[in-house]
Amino acid sequence: MESTGRIKVLFVCMGNICRSPAAEGAFAALVRARGLADRFEIDSAGTIGYHAGELPDARMRTAAARRGLNLVHHARKVTPQDLDRFDHVLAMDRDNLFHLHALDRRGQHREKIKLFTEYLENPATAEVPDPYYGGEEGFERVLDLVEACSVGLLDTITKEKA
Repeated sequence: MESTGRIKVLFVCMGNICRSPAAEGAFAALVRARGLADRFEIDSAGTIGYHAGELPDARMRTAAARRGLNLVHHARKVTPQDLDRFDHVLAMDRDNLFHLHALDRRGQHREKIKLFTEYLENPATAEVPDPYYGGEEGFERVLDLVEACSVGLLDTITKEKA
């Protein structure tokens, strides 16, 4: 494993077309806004490969664009190598957390695999809900959550690195 000295963050949901690319985009925008882009490597993946190669869901791209976020990531499936490579692996819900723990067969990465909502200042929810089968308000709710979680995550990381 090569070391770039950059802090590597991976966001994970099921298909990698709604929540995790939104989290990737929101976190990347926050990192850029704070002038820290050169210190981070940010990516997202899914626990299933059904949507591999696809852009994020059009409804998520539209909702994100209204907030100035351009989601251009192409979906991919998370791999065991991702657990070795990334410093922070953040699941959008408990189901994805379970799949990530199963991928970590020897349990050597448990401390870096977490629910993204653990970084909410005042957690009113334990998970980032999947908006796929809902209406437009579901995509807005996801964006609200990933933006709030991103602030908590970046604040935590910068305090740890200070």
